[in-house]
Amino acid sequence: MNSSTVSTVSAFERAAGYRRQFDASFEKYFAALAGDLNGAHLGRFPPRCLELLAQLSLRGGKRIRTTLLYEAAALVTREEIPGLTEAALSLELLHSHALILDDIMDDSPMRRGGPSTYYACREDLPDHPQAALGLAMMAGDLAGFLALRVLFDADLPADRKQAMLDVQLGVTTDTVVGQVLDLERDVHPREGEEGEEGLLETVCEYKTSRYTILAPMRLGLLAAGQDLAEHEESLHRYARLAGLSGQMRDDYLDLFGDPDLTGKPSGADLRAGRHTYLTRELLAATDGNDHTTVRAALADPDCTPEIIDRVRDIAHRHDVHTRLQATIDRHAHAAAAEAASWHRHWNSEAVALFEQLPLWNTRRTH
Repeated sequence: MNSSTVSTVSAFERAAGYRRQFDASFEKYFAALAGDLNGAHLGRFPPRCLELLAQLSLRGGKRIRTTLLYEAAALVTREEIPGLTEAALSLELLHSHALILDDIMDDSPMRRGGPSTYYACREDLPDHPQAALGLAMMAGDLAGFLALRVLFDADLPADRKQAMLDVQLGVTTDTVVGQVLDLERDVHPREGEEGEEGLLETVCEYKTSRYTILAPMRLGLLAAGQDLAEHEESLHRYARLAGLSGQMRDDYLDLFGDPDLTGKPSGADLRAGRHTYLTRELLAATDGNDHTTVRAALADPDCTPEIIDRVRDIAHRHDVHTRLQATIDRHAHAAAAEAASWHRHWNSEAVALFEQLPLWNTRRTH
C-alpha cells in the first residue's frame, strides 16, 4: 500500500470517527433539549415538533459538515479545541432546517429512509392539512433557531464566539436565499444556456457550497484561532468546485441511484419539476419522442415508476450519464488540486482529506 493510499485510508477513518463521536453528542443534545422544551404544560404540539426534528436529525446523514469542521481545525492543530462540538451541532441543526423546508417545497414523502417531517405531520393530522403544513414549518424554524442558540451558548472567548456566530448568521441567510432562488429556478427557468447555467450555479453556491463546505471550514479554522483573511479566496474556490461536483452527483443519483441507498424514490427531482443539472442535460440531449417523454415526466407528480425507468433508458441511450459524470469528475479534480496547494502552510495529514473528499464524492452512492 503506497503512502497516498495510507493517507486516504487514515483520513476516512478519522471521518468515520468524527461521525460516531458527533452522533453520540447529537443524541445527548436532544435528550437534554427534551427536558428544556418538552414539558407537559407546553401542550402536545411542541413536544411532537421536537420529536419530529430529533427523528430526522438522528436518522443518519453523511455528517460531511462535521467532518469538514473537525478537519479544518486539524489543518491548524490536533489539540482539543473548545467550541467544535457546539459548532457541529449548529451546522447539523441548520442542515435539518434546510431538509425540512426542501421536503415541504418539493412535497417529498421520504427523507433518509423514513417519512419526511412534512409527511409525518400529514399522517398525524390527516383532517387538518394546513395545521400539518404549519407544524412541519415550525419544526424547520425550530431547527434554524436552535442552530444559532447552541453556538451562542458555547463556552468560548467573546471575540471567537462572535466571529463564529457571524459565519453562521451569514450562512443561515444564504441558505434561505438559496431556497428562494431554487423556487425561482423551477417556476421561471431562465432562457438560454448561459442564463440557465448561471442560475443553476448561483443556487448551488448558496444552497451547497457556502453552507455545506465553506461554513464548516471557516468555523473549524476560526475555532482553532486561524486568521482567515489570507485564505478566503482559496477556501471559496475549493468550496465552489467541491460544491458543484457534489450537487451534480446528487442530481445524478436522483435518476441513476439506488433508492435503498439514497433514501428517496427514484426520479423525485423529475416528478417535482426541478430544473437540475441532470434534467438540463436530458432536455438538451434529446429530441422527438424521447424529448416529449422527458418533458411529460418533468413536473408530473403522478409519474409512474415505469415512466421513470423509460426516462432512465433514454438518458443511457443518449449517454447523458457519462457526460454528466465527466463534468462531476472535472470539478472534483479541480477542487482536489486547490486543496493540494494548502500543503505549504497547513498540516498535510488534514489536507489529504480535503484532497480526497471531492474525488470520493464523484462515486458515492447516497
